[in-house]
Amino acid sequence: MSNYPILEYDYAPRAVLEPDHENLGVELPPCAAFPFLGDCVDEYAREHGYPVIATFKTVTKDYPVYRVSDDVCLCQAPVGAPVAVSLMDWMIAYGVRSVVSTGACGALIDLPENTFVVPKRALRDEGTSYHYMPPARWSYLDDGLQSRITRTLEEAGISCVSCDTWTTDAIYRETVDKVRRSRAEGCGVVDMECASLSACAEFRHVAFGQFMYTADTLANTEAYDARSWGEESLLPALELCLKAAMSQA
Repeated sequence: MSNYPILEYDYAPRAVLEPDHENLGVELPPCAAFPFLGDCVDEYAREHGYPVIATFKTVTKDYPVYRVSDDVCLCQAPVGAPVAVSLMDWMIAYGVRSVVSTGACGALIDLPENTFVVPKRALRDEGTSYHYMPPARWSYLDDGLQSRITRTLEEAGISCVSCDTWTTDAIYRETVDKVRRSRAEGCGVVDMECASLSACAEFRHVAFGQFMYTADTLANTEAYDARSWGEESLLPALELCLKAAMSQA
């Protein structure tokens, strides 16, 4: 037994509560677009007439899953690793085999707002990944999916930056020293879910890929700048996420 429970990884493949415990009797399309883009995801789905094929219910909000095609579904990802992973794990239990995600990130280096970023790996400075993978410093995204995402961006005429991301679950504890240490390890951006989602995907033997766009910046640790939270990237990121998901179908 460790002094730190978060490091006590359990290799048991099954848990007391499994993500398919409801026995919904649905089969989701194998490829999922899972964007952290708020209500514009549901608005987009309604505008395009995508039917709801399943719903993930939480105390605070329900998350509809939309059928885009026979091979692709779309679902709004909730911000924060625990609930985001719970929802993705639930979708995997009902048939999803590859996931493409997107959302905002904070810049740790001098990157303009609305710069698209394709991470190589994620620094595991959060808690959820430690329930899906043994303790380690990094979580890795699927190489094939990351290449496909990069190709999707390039075909759309969008340049992107490749770097590592620092995943934290405490937005108000991004201290000066932590920013500097993460940057020294090669992290160009910071997010709140990537390490957790990629760990879940590895545990469940499915593919996970993610790209991001820069919103706020912590590059100058003496003067935080929220900028415009990358608002102009919302719709482009959503459409690119769908294209990347469709490309793997």
